[in-house]
Amino acid sequence: QVQLVESGGGLVQSGGSLRLSCAASGSVFRVETIRWYRQAPGKERILVAKIEQTGEAYYYVDSVKGRFTISRDNTKNTVDLQMNNLRPEDTAVYYCNGDLAADITLRTRNYWGQGTQVTVSS
Repeated sequence: QVQLVESGGGLVQSGGSLRLSCAASGSVFRVETIRWYRQAPGKERILVAKIEQTGEAYYYVDSVKGRFTISRDNTKNTVDLQMNNLRPEDTAVYYCNGDLAADITLRTRNYWGQGTQVTVSS
C-alpha cells in the first residue's frame, strides 16, 4: 500500500524552527513532485512549497520565502520542509501531497498524507 507519512510537527515559540518530513512508503517506484500544503483553522488549504523530482525546481508561497526550505532525498523517498523563524500565523495542519509512480511506466497517482500539526506560540 502506497502512502505518504508526515512527521516533525509540534509546538514551538515564535522565532523557533521545526523540520517536517514526508516519507513515501509501500510499492513506490519513483516519487515525482512533492508539495507541502497547510490549512489553518477556518481557512482554505494553501500550497506552501513544492519540489520537482530532480530537486531543481522549487515553489514557495510569498509568506514563507526566506524562512522555509524544501529539500528531498530520492534515495530515501523523503522530502523535508525546514521551517525557520516561525510566526504564529504559520500555525496550521501541514499536509504532504505527492505524485507517485508504482512501476516503470511512471504513470503517477496523487496521494495525501494524514497531516501534522504545527503550532507557533507568540
